[in-house]
Amino acid sequence: MPAYDAFLLVSFGGPEGPDDVMPFLRNVTRGRGVPEERLAAVAEHYYEFGGVSPINQQCRDLLAAVRADFAVSDLSLPAYWGNRNWSPYLADTVRAMAADGVRRAVAFVTSAYSSYSSCRQYLDDIERARAAVGPGAPRIDKIRRFFNHPGFIEPFADHARAALASLPGDVREDAHLVFTAHSIPAAMAEASGPSGRRYVAELTEAARLIAERVGGTHPWTLAYQSRSGPPSQPWLEPDVSDHLAELAKSGTLAVVVIPVGFVTDHMEVRHDLDLEAAHAADSLGLAFARAATPGTDPRFASMITELVRELMSAPSDTCPAGCCGGSR
Repeated sequence: MPAYDAFLLVSFGGPEGPDDVMPFLRNVTRGRGVPEERLAAVAEHYYEFGGVSPINQQCRDLLAAVRADFAVSDLSLPAYWGNRNWSPYLADTVRAMAADGVRRAVAFVTSAYSSYSSCRQYLDDIERARAAVGPGAPRIDKIRRFFNHPGFIEPFADHARAALASLPGDVREDAHLVFTAHSIPAAMAEASGPSGRRYVAELTEAARLIAERVGGTHPWTLAYQSRSGPPSQPWLEPDVSDHLAELAKSGTLAVVVIPVGFVTDHMEVRHDLDLEAAHAADSLGLAFARAATPGTDPRFASMITELVRELMSAPSDTCPAGCCGGSR
């Protein structure tokens, strides 16, 4: 059995002040030829929140929750954190791990699903970080996907029930559950593993499991948000705001939006759902509530501990070369 001697939280990263916003967006889009004017338009989403993305603080909070759960579970692993696109950068964290004598670490990535951007790209970034550090870099093994794990599903179901309870009583019973996830290029979805369209299949299964636990006879659908590609490139649809318009047209009176594609309430959730989708619902006369993500729910932190132990007891290649393929 390999002797894992550290835990690594790997996330996307985000700006922590107005001066960080444009450099951060350039990091995210490097090599993709995104015009500066497009980046400036996206930057306004961050400036609405003081130029601070909530994701870094949420990672700090999640890391604290994981450390606490490790402690009560008698799992003695130092915990580190590195980001793909902002400080603390992954290469700097791997360098610090090497300096601390870490030889083999288990990594938890803040994405539950298969696709290039939500799985393979993180693995590529880990390997680039290791290459930047050199021969002394620790080996880093990623925990498996967790889209259907109870520690992910059950917090969502509880938060969806709380969102339903916040709706007016006369429309609550018939509210429509709208699950959302980050849209990706259709070609990327088609390339998500040998079975094809794994990203969509996993999202659909997670939504089904949550809706089942919410109970009642609420209809549910899957929609997408936060699309960023050129109009000429097909991305997964329907867009959540367009979908809300279709639901209103069909007679729906209330919706609960459940951001099943996200583990924390970061910028895409707060801007694209709490502002844009909520505004769209209001203009359509739809009663609207948004369910919280798992965040630091104790069941989510315990899930991470369980998956760390699972990998420690039965090491496996959770994402072999060639899976979750497809370019940006």
